[in-house]
Amino acid sequence: MSTTATSTALHSHARSSSLLADYATLFKLRVSTMVIITAAAGFYLGSLRSGISPFHMGLLEALLGIAIVTAGSSALNQALERTTDRLMPRTASRPMAQNRISLAHGLIIGFLCVFGGSLYLAYATNPLTGTLTLLTAVGYVAIYTPLKRITTLNTFIGAFPGALPPLIGWTAARGLIEWPAVALFAILFVWQFPHFMAIGWMYRADYAQAGIRVTATQEPLRDAARSSAIQSLFYAVLMIPVSLWTTWLHVTGLPYAIVAGVLGLWYLYATLRFVRITRNPSDPENRALARQLLKVSVIYLPLLLLAMMLNAQGRLLF
Repeated sequence: MSTTATSTALHSHARSSSLLADYATLFKLRVSTMVIITAAAGFYLGSLRSGISPFHMGLLEALLGIAIVTAGSSALNQALERTTDRLMPRTASRPMAQNRISLAHGLIIGFLCVFGGSLYLAYATNPLTGTLTLLTAVGYVAIYTPLKRITTLNTFIGAFPGALPPLIGWTAARGLIEWPAVALFAILFVWQFPHFMAIGWMYRADYAQAGIRVTATQEPLRDAARSSAIQSLFYAVLMIPVSLWTTWLHVTGLPYAIVAGVLGLWYLYATLRFVRITRNPSDPENRALARQLLKVSVIYLPLLLLAMMLNAQGRLLF
């Protein structure tokens, strides 16, 4: 009897652990973490613009609401893409693709999180923040996700909801959209293109197999390489002046501008290496160049935001 009870308890614990792991995948914790970081930076800078410390309950309330909506958006995204997810090795094990979480289960959680989180933000912060967060979720789930199977323009269109978190963080602190918030939006918007061109090239075979339209899956292959390289290089160059916009707006000072310039040149250098894919697009070594650019992009953004926060409004270490 004791052995049976122990076995049942262990089985129940294993199922609970498995479900928690599935929820972590369903909510895309790594992507959600990046969203929270960028939103926190916007809230921090917006609070300083108001002349108050950013470290108060309002920060936690804003980040909680944004995290809930982000989790819900990820769940709805996987509900829509469960069929294509099965076709790609990197996503085939997702819980909805494998039916470990049912379609109804995922949809209910997704809608509850998106609408519940948006309402919570409207109450805890302000209506503008709640509305913007809801529109971000709608843009990501209802517009960007379906377009991935229709046109390569999905990357450009998807960059708009992808760039909104720091602006939302700013409005959570300030209650209105201002030029510094637009500058934060622009930084994240431009940053995404070399980042996603690298991802697209790394997984172009998977995307092609699943029927997902990205620049890297265009035909012929040489045109795909050329287009990926041109877009990456254009936005990597643009990243340097865009990242300096906050200094021109007196949101950050000279120390940030110096760091942003150095980081921008580093991002550009990694992108110039990625451009080598145009020499021989079928070379398997090109995947390493794409992975290198992806790593630099993932490191670049948090460092840029950290420098921005440390030198906010020209004051080092507020």
